[in-house]
Amino acid sequence: MSDPATHRRPGADALARIGHPSPETHHDDASPHTFPDGGTWRTEIPSVEGPEALAVVLKESARLDVPVHRVSQGSGVWMLTDSEITEMVESSAERDIELCLFTGPRGTWDIGAGTRAPSGGAGLRARGHDALAGCVEDALRATELGVTCLLVADEGVLWTLHRLREQGVLPAGTTLKVSALIGPVNPASYAVYEGLGADSVNIPSDLTLTHLSEIRRTSRAPMDFYIEAPDDLGGHVRMYEAAELIRRGAPLYLKFGLSKAPGIYPYGAQLRDAALDTARERVRRGRLVLDLLARHGAGGGMSPLGCHAPGVLNRFPVPARELPARELPASELPASAKD
Repeated sequence: MSDPATHRRPGADALARIGHPSPETHHDDASPHTFPDGGTWRTEIPSVEGPEALAVVLKESARLDVPVHRVSQGSGVWMLTDSEITEMVESSAERDIELCLFTGPRGTWDIGAGTRAPSGGAGLRARGHDALAGCVEDALRATELGVTCLLVADEGVLWTLHRLREQGVLPAGTTLKVSALIGPVNPASYAVYEGLGADSVNIPSDLTLTHLSEIRRTSRAPMDFYIEAPDDLGGHVRMYEAAELIRRGAPLYLKFGLSKAPGIYPYGAQLRDAALDTARERVRRGRLVLDLLARHGAGGGMSPLGCHAPGVLNRFPVPARELPARELPASELPASAKD
């Protein structure tokens, strides 16, 4: 009988050559990474769909003493007026909270029938040039109004916005966040999103703790993780794993989602009561997670409030022809240019 210790794992040698070693070669499953401020975790309240919902989150987080690093919105920039965006920017700035708005349009709201087929078609991705252009338009409008974080659900949109950021068309400090609805599920795909420009990546909440450790061996891009996931993302409730999720997934955003709640995308006044009630309860869920961490002696390591930087990440090279021209020092100038 063969010895299991000597079995060749599928693809092991080839994967190791390109930076994906087999799990058994690692004995320490803790993440070696942190945020640039030294913290291992931050907090995020998702599905904050407008100024009124944001006001509820801010009030409730103050009442329950829930620290908030980031709030995110799911309906999209195009579902908000300029005055609503400005109000959200100003309210977030008062508490030094990062505001992240979704770029749209997206496939599930498009006229194509593929997303309603059993296979799900192309999902949320931007269908065609016009949808890509709409996402770019949202990004330009939002950043002009002071938004510093953009949520994306398409690899091409991500790469496009990153290139525009490198060109200076979008502000250099803009951060790009990948939606849970297209989140990667293996180390190679996670590293691809980092290379395409992602500053944080929302992985699906059904990944195992081992999967998080595997991802952390190839990428240090911040990870977003629903401690409680909405029903359309599985409805998982993983509060008791919060400390271990941080240990393995750092740097990690704890996202306080909500299961057994009505869908509110795209948001409008007809969903006002649901949006405000669920915003309030998401903050309470955050308090439950923080209390649990404290009881287990795992409440330390949070980034200071107001810290939003993702750190230095690995990117694919942007074509040189797309980068802004820079003045070369005399030592680099061709001889003809010195005359």
